[in-house]
Amino acid sequence: MNLDKLIKACIRQDRRSQEQLYQLYKNTLFVLCLKYCPNSMEAEDNLHDTFIEIFSTIKNYKGKGSFEGWMKRIAINKAITKYKKTYDLVPIKDNQTEEILIENDSDDYSLDFILSKVQELPNQYRLVFNLYELDDYSHKEIAQMLDITESTSKSNLYRAKIILKEKLTHVKPSNYIKSSNGKQ
Repeated sequence: MNLDKLIKACIRQDRRSQEQLYQLYKNTLFVLCLKYCPNSMEAEDNLHDTFIEIFSTIKNYKGKGSFEGWMKRIAINKAITKYKKTYDLVPIKDNQTEEILIENDSDDYSLDFILSKVQELPNQYRLVFNLYELDDYSHKEIAQMLDITESTSKSNLYRAKIILKEKLTHVKPSNYIKSSNGKQ
């Protein structure tokens, strides 16, 4: 079944089509949820909440832009909403926004290892880092999403990079290098 037909069947609340859509996108959206959640249990919860939202609002998808992008936006918004309710996102207000370069080549580390280090970031830094570096949002967009200023977004990104640089420079890449099959 092509994607348009699958979406139309999901709008009609066809359970088999919903299962098919879930199977088609669960891994992609789970990886996205992992970026925004501190652990896999919370990522699974976010994935579950995301699919509930997708199935309840799929009729609102107008076919403009990619369907996958629409679903990813829901997953990101679910994670941000949860953190706004659960944790205090305390804006750090300073003007430290210089570019931080991590000297170790990130290609030396497995994706799982890097993701685990990103997940260890404090919530506000992890959210800004992921939105800016991994999902290409601007600081203006991030500021609106998180109810912070653009300068706070820039500062939080700067601090996230400092923490990641510290975490990666104190680990020998040889312990976490990708093997030929892509695993640690």
